[in-house]
Amino acid sequence: QVQLVESGGGSAQAGMSLRLSCIYSGFSRYWGWFRQAPGKEREGRALAAVNSDGTTRHADMKGRFTISKDNAKNTLYLQIDSLQPEDTAIYYCAAGTFARPVPPLADSQYNDWGQGTQVTVST
Repeated sequence: QVQLVESGGGSAQAGMSLRLSCIYSGFSRYWGWFRQAPGKEREGRALAAVNSDGTTRHADMKGRFTISKDNAKNTLYLQIDSLQPEDTAIYYCAAGTFARPVPPLADSQYNDWGQGTQVTVST
């Protein structure tokens, strides 16, 4: 059984950085980070994803979001740099088991979800 537990959220000022963590257990082939802004549906595209061999994909071409994984600690990370107020959201860690050549970004490819961690960015 896959379990995902996020942490590291909180309040931060614009321009600062934040690192979110997600401790995972159980079998998965890839993991991703998603978010849901206040009053909106969860975004259907991951901010970033990584698979079991360490291959990463990032949706943000400007590079403010960086995913990484520590296999020894069974922990997934999301580094968020240059925080902006529009980054305010609940951030979810997710995992999937489908055989894919690269870690997918679409939420439909993910089987399991964490409970989320709140990030609030103020000016």
